[in-house]
Amino acid sequence: MKFSPIADLEKRRDLDIRSGYTVRVWQKIKEKDGKTRLQAFEGLVIARKHGREPGATLTVRKVVGGVGVERVFPLYSPAIDRFEIVKRAQGRRAKLYYIREKTVREIKRQIKKTRVKIIAPEVEAKAAVV
Repeated sequence: MKFSPIADLEKRRDLDIRSGYTVRVWQKIKEKDGKTRLQAFEGLVIARKHGREPGATLTVRKVVGGVGVERVFPLYSPAIDRFEIVKRAQGRRAKLYYIREKTVREIKRQIKKTRVKIIAPEVEAKAAVV
């Protein structure tokens, strides 16, 4: 994997990633034996900060095993191989931080529904015996 900084900077400067998009970020990871491999991180962009400046970042969130994982990727980092846009969804806000609480609320609702389903058959069984 060769890295050409000038060509890559131009591509990344023109990259139009906004909050609400689902992206796949390919990151270069060095192994202990000296080899490098690519690892993908796919998730929802909840924030893009600092526009096109050298310090620009993307905050990407995904849910793994019921736990939310967020990573902040520098846009111009040489450790990042490429960004792929998987899905474009138009958000009404620039920062989608409310998604964090929204998923927690949805999980709590699902737990309440399962509790109600477990209790309901016992009540019916007692009514049938009497």
